[in-house]
Amino acid sequence: MNWISNYVRPKINSIFSRRETPDNLWFKCDECGTMLFHRELSDAQNVCPNCDHHMHIPPRERFQHLFDGGLFVEIEVAKPVADPLHFRDQKKYPDRMKLAQKTTGEDEAMLVVEGDIARTPMVVAGQNFKFMGGSMGMHVGNSIIAGAKRAIAKKCPFVVFSAAGGARMQEGILSLMQMPRTTVALQMVKEAGLPFVVVLTHPTTGGVTASYAMLGDVHIAEPNALIGFAGARVIEQTIREKLPEGFQRAEYLLDHGMLDRVVKRKDIREELVTICRMLMRQTPAIKGDLPKPETGAEADTQSAPAAPKA
Repeated sequence: MNWISNYVRPKINSIFSRRETPDNLWFKCDECGTMLFHRELSDAQNVCPNCDHHMHIPPRERFQHLFDGGLFVEIEVAKPVADPLHFRDQKKYPDRMKLAQKTTGEDEAMLVVEGDIARTPMVVAGQNFKFMGGSMGMHVGNSIIAGAKRAIAKKCPFVVFSAAGGARMQEGILSLMQMPRTTVALQMVKEAGLPFVVVLTHPTTGGVTASYAMLGDVHIAEPNALIGFAGARVIEQTIREKLPEGFQRAEYLLDHGMLDRVVKRKDIREELVTICRMLMRQTPAIKGDLPKPETGAEADTQSAPAAPKA
């Protein structure tokens, strides 16, 4: 046995060999090109600290920042038929679904959960644009219906974070049918006297904008989010006019009365709590981890003087 070849040389090579760096440690901002460390970016909720550009954030990660302690419970959603039209273009529809599920780690384009935000019970649904462009299929329709029913059962607000390119073409007319289905479900929420708040994120377009994304009691948008039905190029070709700068962006829609607020991602939690508690006619949320207020009976018992001894 040659101990120099078998032991010493491999040991030296292991010390001086180049260590491979994982590819997911650094991310480049799409707007300013700044390289951001993954922990710094995660703590900032995927918002660039240099230019304040709001990047994509998955619903599950968003909810971890949104709910108290990052705790929430998923709401069960009825599963639709897997491939009702047997659709195929360059790939089969089931193959595209499997690829999207592997890429995102989610079963579908919308996640519906319930939990407490600043001790305020809420039902929240969020779309994942990375899952086939957040397209609205039968599962998204079922998710809105499940969230609406749960909000009515709990008598709490219903909040939707929208992010979609429109209806899912692989489901054809069945996808378009989700527009009236979700409209009816949200009407049930409003008839129950419960708030329905929509947070429009980048991008929200197509049939989603033409249905539940614009039916809220209050509409909030993230900065510079693209919001509209048809694309800007299609509109320009139709009206044969040059569109104004910033057309279909959140700030433009706010100036023209289409939105109520444009709120930065770090402030959305507090904004939702304030709006929902106001619409529910509740007292403002208590900031900080304060003790639970005493009830009237307990307060009377503690404040009453001790009985004199016989």
